[in-house]
Amino acid sequence: MTIDRADVLVLGAGIAGCALAYHLAARRVGRVVVVDPRTTAAGATGRAAGIVTEQLWNRFDVEVTRDSKAEYASLAARHDPSAYSVNGFARWTREETAVEPVRRAVHRLRQWGVRVSEVDAEALERHVPWGRFDGVRAAILGADDAVVTPSTMAEIYAESARGSEVDFWLGVPFDPPVRDGGAWTLRVSGRSVRSPRCVLAAGAWSKRLSHALGRPLPLVPYRTQAAVLKPSAPAPLFPSVHDIDRDVYVRPESNGRILAGDGTQLVEVDPERFNSGGDPEFVEHLAQTFEERLPGWADAELVRAWAGVCVSTPDRRPLVGAVPGATGLYAMTGFNGFGVMRAGGVARRLAALLSVGDGPSSEREALEAVDPGRFPIPYPEFRPRPGFTLEAGDDPRF
Repeated sequence: MTIDRADVLVLGAGIAGCALAYHLAARRVGRVVVVDPRTTAAGATGRAAGIVTEQLWNRFDVEVTRDSKAEYASLAARHDPSAYSVNGFARWTREETAVEPVRRAVHRLRQWGVRVSEVDAEALERHVPWGRFDGVRAAILGADDAVVTPSTMAEIYAESARGSEVDFWLGVPFDPPVRDGGAWTLRVSGRSVRSPRCVLAAGAWSKRLSHALGRPLPLVPYRTQAAVLKPSAPAPLFPSVHDIDRDVYVRPESNGRILAGDGTQLVEVDPERFNSGGDPEFVEHLAQTFEERLPGWADAELVRAWAGVCVSTPDRRPLVGAVPGATGLYAMTGFNGFGVMRAGGVARRLAALLSVGDGPSSEREALEAVDPGRFPIPYPEFRPRPGFTLEAGDDPRF
């Protein structure tokens, strides 16, 4: 059997794994091998909505998303300008109980340098003339948020990394790597690769792999849904929108179409066995929301609806960094449905850590908020709690 040597082995070729390979190549850490049983972006990346917003619930998320956004803009400008657009992001509520959380979110985001404003119904009508905003009590608008084509961005990362001591082994099923003799050994189709460092970046498959590697992580895969629709009149570029009360978001899509979600189901699913089509109940919920809240799109034709699997953590923050008790094992997973927003910025930070090692360092401190060892063992049981939320104490709606 042929044995390859690598300095870093990456399990998963979604946008996170591809971005990490790109940043490892830029830092010249040595040979990198990225392995995936499917193709690039075949998992959640290829099914993601692609909204990139700084309207998030903690400073770490805002900072990494800001870095990701700048990186996507730069890469798209060089390789495929159609893959990235700045369009803004508007959210609103008619519920009195949500007014104060919206206002607190505006104040908090401004403290973190996010350019957001509280706006009224008249302003919403100017930005989204297809909507009906009577009764809106509070709304927030971010002018700098963007949309990206996730699969294209993953391909850009991969193509930019190839040839810089980065190899992609795609379409090759594999058994979990084994730690022996100071290195991780992965066997694939008659050949193997040995590396002192292995990064788990397998998205919804990370829970199963972490158990197989003997170091279970607090992860719960869950199913989410989205759909592409074709309005009777092509939709120009408009701000991505989110009706907080109905929990439906809409963003512009190519060819004048629109993409809508959120059909998230807050129960654990098996990423190998789930319904990949959109549920009739989800499609009906979209239709009712359009009829009542976005009537200008009420006659939009359903092009297709689908489902994908994301993975959650107990506190909504990802797991990024060294896995405790497992020498040479690192995690880059648990993005709670926001992997595309975070991938570039998180990959940059993890690549920096991998370039200097695990000792005390500013690179390690930069990932302290998402340290995989922050939860006590045994890990608590939890249900997924993702979404475009407005954090407000323990109320899961916000």
